[in-house]
Amino acid sequence: MSIKKNKPIIGISIGDINGISAEVTMKALLDNRLHKNITPVIYAHGKALTFYKKLLNLEDFNFMQIRNVDEVNHRKNNVINVLDDSPEVLPGVETQEAGKLALYALRQATEDLKANKLDALVTAPLNKNNINSPELKFVGHTEYLTEAFGAKESLMFMVSEDMRIGMASGHVPLSEVAAAITPENIRKKLDIMIHSLVTDFGINKPKIAVLGLNPHAGEDGLLGREEEEILKPLIREYKEKGIMVFGPYPSDGFFGMLHHKKFDGILAMYHDQGLIPFKTLHFEDGVNFTAGLPFTRTSPDHGTAYNIAGKNIADEGSMRAAILMAYDIIVQNKNWEEG
Repeated sequence: MSIKKNKPIIGISIGDINGISAEVTMKALLDNRLHKNITPVIYAHGKALTFYKKLLNLEDFNFMQIRNVDEVNHRKNNVINVLDDSPEVLPGVETQEAGKLALYALRQATEDLKANKLDALVTAPLNKNNINSPELKFVGHTEYLTEAFGAKESLMFMVSEDMRIGMASGHVPLSEVAAAITPENIRKKLDIMIHSLVTDFGINKPKIAVLGLNPHAGEDGLLGREEEEILKPLIREYKEKGIMVFGPYPSDGFFGMLHHKKFDGILAMYHDQGLIPFKTLHFEDGVNFTAGLPFTRTSPDHGTAYNIAGKNIADEGSMRAAILMAYDIIVQNKNWEEG
């Protein structure tokens, strides 16, 4: 295998070491396709990775510890210790110490992104419960990174080879979803999606479907007015500009009849409306991509999976796909030129 002297540096924040984050990260990085194209920097602690290397018999996973990204070795898996001491690794157990490591990993990776020392960030799954405190309300990676970089808007964009679905409202209670369905918000999310499909995925004339908020997409106003008063006028607005936006579609029939295969992007109105069909179809290869940020961020589409942590049965497919997609988007955006 030929190795380029200089490759894009992709940071990986380790997430919760008591879940499957370390396992899927280490297994994914055993894939030679990754090392041919990227240089990984894992924000974690070497002792935690050594624990899983022994527990899971991942003898082929090797790494070198570096103090900062400036010391990166393009031929190795690089690890930065984000804490002086590693917390005790307890697979399947939620601990505050593991939450602290996950938060510090994310913070340091974020600082290196701001300093332009990373070309992309892949975030491994963490547990919001052991990160939240009176001092910090942590809703999710998407919201954390959006605020950290002062971005006006971002879009949670679930992506696979044949399906790309964004959420008009992300991590908000269901009781607050209707209030988030405003012309301004939907327009912002559509604009981010259109821009991302063109610049990040190379689709020149994307075709986008908008899902309805209410059952049967409101049934012509019988079951809700959002479709008639907000979504339909907006869709007409985009069509008049020559932009291919269609809908609103009833979500049950839309996925039931496999209409998602006919569109380049889909805008769902709320979290579960988009995530349930996506994870049903693409749990093992789906990627969570945050569109609208000034850098590339991806993540596997699953959580910490405490119930299988440390059992050597976690599937690394989604993590591998997240790393590969981060590289593909870097190249598509021409943020990296092979030398």
